[in-house]
Amino acid sequence: MTESPMELELSVKPSQSESGRGLRPPPLFQLPLTAQGPSDNDQQTQLQVELQLSESNPEAQQQAKPRWINPQRLLLLLLGFSLCSAILGLFYHIHYNNQKSNFQTVTPCLSPACRWASARLSMSVDPFTRPCDYFLFACESDMLSPDQGGRQRGEGIPGHPQNLKENAGRTERKGPRKEKIPDRRTARLQYLREILGKSNDSPVSTAVQKAKGFYHSCLDTKSIESAGADPFLALIQKLGGWAVSGPWNLTDFNSTLSLLMRDYATFPFFNLYVGRDPNETPRGTTKRYIQIDQPDLLIPVRWNAKTLKSQAETQTLRPFLESCQRYLALLGAPSSRSMIHMGTFVSLSSELAVAAAPMHIRLSRGQLYQRMTIAELQEQAPAIDWLGCLRAAFHPLPLFKEDHVLLHNLPYIMQMSRIVDKWLIKHKLSTSPVHTYMVLNLLHTLIPALDSRFSETANHLSLALGEAEGVADRWKRCVLETERGFDHVLTHLLSDRTAHREAEEIIQNIFSSFKSTLHELKWTHQKALQFVTKKIESLIPRLWSTKEIISEAELNLLFSKVTVDRNNFFSNYVQLLSFWRKRRSQLLTGQAEAADTLSVTPFLRGDELFFPMGMFIPPLFHLTYPRAMNYGLMGFLIAKDLLHLILHDVYSQSEMVHAIGECVWAHYLAVTKEAGGGGEFSLSAAQQQEVWVQYSALQIAMQAYHQSLKKHPRDTSISGLSHTRLFLTSFSQVHCDSDAYSNFMPLEPSFLITVICAKSDLCPTSLQCPNKTLQQSLQTC
Repeated sequence: MTESPMELELSVKPSQSESGRGLRPPPLFQLPLTAQGPSDNDQQTQLQVELQLSESNPEAQQQAKPRWINPQRLLLLLLGFSLCSAILGLFYHIHYNNQKSNFQTVTPCLSPACRWASARLSMSVDPFTRPCDYFLFACESDMLSPDQGGRQRGEGIPGHPQNLKENAGRTERKGPRKEKIPDRRTARLQYLREILGKSNDSPVSTAVQKAKGFYHSCLDTKSIESAGADPFLALIQKLGGWAVSGPWNLTDFNSTLSLLMRDYATFPFFNLYVGRDPNETPRGTTKRYIQIDQPDLLIPVRWNAKTLKSQAETQTLRPFLESCQRYLALLGAPSSRSMIHMGTFVSLSSELAVAAAPMHIRLSRGQLYQRMTIAELQEQAPAIDWLGCLRAAFHPLPLFKEDHVLLHNLPYIMQMSRIVDKWLIKHKLSTSPVHTYMVLNLLHTLIPALDSRFSETANHLSLALGEAEGVADRWKRCVLETERGFDHVLTHLLSDRTAHREAEEIIQNIFSSFKSTLHELKWTHQKALQFVTKKIESLIPRLWSTKEIISEAELNLLFSKVTVDRNNFFSNYVQLLSFWRKRRSQLLTGQAEAADTLSVTPFLRGDELFFPMGMFIPPLFHLTYPRAMNYGLMGFLIAKDLLHLILHDVYSQSEMVHAIGECVWAHYLAVTKEAGGGGEFSLSAAQQQEVWVQYSALQIAMQAYHQSLKKHPRDTSISGLSHTRLFLTSFSQVHCDSDAYSNFMPLEPSFLITVICAKSDLCPTSLQCPNKTLQQSLQTC
C-alpha cells in the first residue's frame, strides 16, 4: 500500500538538531549516473537547485522535501531494526540454551557408586509418586504392616493417629521389603567390614596385616568352638588356680588385682580411665588425671528412691544366679561346689552394689571430680594397694604418692575397702570368695573370645533383664572388636578412602547456612542470642583430617610387639587387652587424644568443631555422588547434628520452635485424619523441638545445596531426576537414622517433604494429599 506524501514526511522527518547542523544526505540518496534524456537532465538540475536551497534555508528544506527520499530512509531504518532484533534474538537463544543445559538438562552419574545408588532408589518408595502414605511407614517396621509384626512410629504415644487407625491403609502397607539406607552406625560397620575383608592386591603395612588377621581370626568360629573353655581354664592356672574347680595357690589379693588390671583390662572393684578436670578447663589447662570410679557391677541392681540405696531385686536376681551357674558348669566346676560359691559370690556382689549410686545421684551430691593424692586415698581405702595397682595399670609410667587423682564416688570407694577387708579376713584360709569374684569378672571380660556357649548365656541374661533384643551378627561383633584394638589402623585406612576436599566443602557450606538460621529465629531474650552467636562465631568447623592421623611407619612401630595368629582368636584378644594398657599410658602423658575418629557424629573440643571421617562413608556420602545426593543425605545429617549439639535447649529460647512444631504437626494431622486417624493432641516440648530440629535441618541442607549450585552450576544426577527432586528423594532415604533424639520424633521425618512442598516453588511438582481442601487451608511453616 502506497503511503501519502504527508505520511512519508512524518515518518522520515529529521530532528531539529540534525537540520540545524546542516548535515548532507548520505551517498545512498544520490541518483545513479546513467544515460539520461533532456527531461531527466532538467529534473536533475532542478533537484540540485532545490538541494542547494534547502541547505542554505533549513525551513525551506522542511517544507519542500522530495517524496522519493522518504521511502528509502524508512527502508534503511527497518532493515537496521530487523538486524538488531535478529542479533538480540540470537544472543538470547544462546544464553537460554546455556542456562537450560546448566539447570534443566541433567548429566547422568555413571560411577559404580552411582549405579548402586540408582538401583537402590528404584527399589525405594518415591515421595513424589506417593506423597500421602509413604511417610506412614515407620523405620522400625521395615515396611511391614502392623499385623506382620512391624512397629509403627506412633506406637506408645497416647492419642497418636497411628494408634487410632484400625484397618485403614493396611492393604497398602503390605508388600515386599523396600531398600533403605541403614542407620549411620550400621553403615560404618558395613564399610569397615568391606575394608577388612578385602584381599591385599598390593603390599600393605604390617599393622594393616595384623588388623585384618585379627578380624579373620574372630570370624574363624570353627577354631573358636573347637577350643571351648580350655583357653580360659589355662589362664586361670596362670593366675594361681581357683578353689571352684581345683586347687588354689592362695595368691595375694593385691598381686592378683594388679595383674588383672595390667594385662587383662579387668577392674573388679573400681574403674579406671583418663581425662581432664573440668574445673581446670576454663583456665586452659590440658593436664590429664587418673580418674577412679565405681565399677560396672555384674549383678543387676536398681536404685531405690525411698531407701536411697541400690539393691538387687528378686525378679532379676534369679536369672543372674542361673547364668552364673551356667558359667561354672561350662568351666567344669562340680555341681556340689557351685551352689556354695554362687551364694558367696552373690552375697559379696550385693554388698558392693549397695554402696554404688547412679550418675545423677552422685552429681546431685557433688561426688564427681573429687581431688586427692594417692597417699590420701590410701588412708581412706586401705584394703587396696593404690600405688601398686595404679603403677601396674599405667606401666611403665612413674607414679608417686603425691600425684593427684580424681574420684567420682568416694563413699563407694571407702565402703568397698571395708567390705573387701572384711571378706578377706573372714575367708583367709578357705575358698576366698574375693578371688572367685575376681576370676568371674575376668571371665566376663573374655567372653567375646570364647565359644558361643558363653556369649549365648550372657545374651539370655540380657534378654531376661530386658537389656537386649538378640545376638548381633558375628561379623558385626568382629568389626567392633577390631575397631577397639586397631582403631588407629582403621582410621588410617579410612583416611585414604575419604574425599577430604568434598567433605570439607559440605561441612563449611552447611555450617554457613546453619549460622544464618540462627539470626532468623525470634529469640525470647537478646542476651541468649548474643551468647549463642558469640559461641558459634568462635567455632572452627573442620574434618578430623590427616594431620591427626599417625603415619604408616608410626603404626608399624605402635603394633610392633603385637603378634597375630589367624587361628587363635583367644590369644589375639588377650594381647589386645594388654595393648590397651599402653594406650591408657599414652593418654595420661598427653601423647594421644581420646577422640573417636571413627565416630558418626561431630564433637566439640575447645573452639574446634570436629567432624570424624566415620561420617563420610558410603552409602551416605561418596566422591562421585551428585552433590544433590550428598547434601540430601549427609548435609541433612550434619545440620541435624549441629542443631542437637549447639542448640540442645533452644525450646526455652525461641517461640518459633513451638510455632513450627505445631505447624508441621497440623499438616500431619490434616493428612492422617483423612487416612483414618483422629484424636488430635498436643506435642510435648521435647517433641516440638525435635520436629523443629529436623524441619530446620532439611531447610539448612537445601539452602546450602542451592548456594553450592550458584557457585558451581553443573551437577550430575541419578535416574534422570532433577536436582531438587534428587535432593529430596535422597533425604527420604536417610530418615531411619537412629540417635538419642529419634524417640522424640512423633512422625516419620520424610513427611517434612510434603510440608515443604505444599506451598513452595522449590519442589519440581506440587505434593497434595487426598484431603486437599484442609491441606491447602493450612499456613506455610
